[in-house]
Amino acid sequence: MIAIIADDHPLFRVALAQASSAILGNDALLLQAQTMEQVWPLLRQHPDTHFIFLDLKMPGSDGFTGLSALRTEYPDVPVIMVSAEEDPVIIKQALALGAAAYIPKSVPLELLSDAISAVLNGDSWLPPGLADDVKNAKPLIDNDFAERLEQLTPQQFRVLKMIADGLLNKQIAYEMNVQETTIKQHVSAILRKLNVNNRTLAGIMFEKLRLPA
Repeated sequence: MIAIIADDHPLFRVALAQASSAILGNDALLLQAQTMEQVWPLLRQHPDTHFIFLDLKMPGSDGFTGLSALRTEYPDVPVIMVSAEEDPVIIKQALALGAAAYIPKSVPLELLSDAISAVLNGDSWLPPGLADDVKNAKPLIDNDFAERLEQLTPQQFRVLKMIADGLLNKQIAYEMNVQETTIKQHVSAILRKLNVNNRTLAGIMFEKLRLPA
């Protein structure tokens, strides 16, 4: 089995590796990344990855943007969110955007194993005692937007992120090494799928995925 541990805290990466080894066995391939940029080549090399641990706040993953990008690019790879953040609102939003599980960094190692086992069995997982609070929490992002976001292709998701960052079509075309006409086509498709009239509104919607520092 193959798992990716994406977290910028070395000690927690070690803890996640220990918990994963206990479930997957010593033969498991446990790959580590400390930035979102390091995650992508690992997934390209190992598209059959069984699951990925993703820190909510790590370099290159701004709030839920990393989770959403992973769900767009690799929808068959379960994502287990890990974070020091234990707000039920945040947890609910992570699950709504496609996370298979959410693990607060305060949980003991044995619960990490429970979460991994649940995800490998095709189930979702929440920390004991938080289920009711998460269920009753008010979502940060409405379900309609989350569903529309899932309709974007990986290329369209990248274009949307750069729109939110303030790049013009010409600049996006340069970054993606394509013709500007291709970007214009992507933008038109993005506006249609998100049901907005202009790129400014599309960028504002994307900003909902980001969390305050």
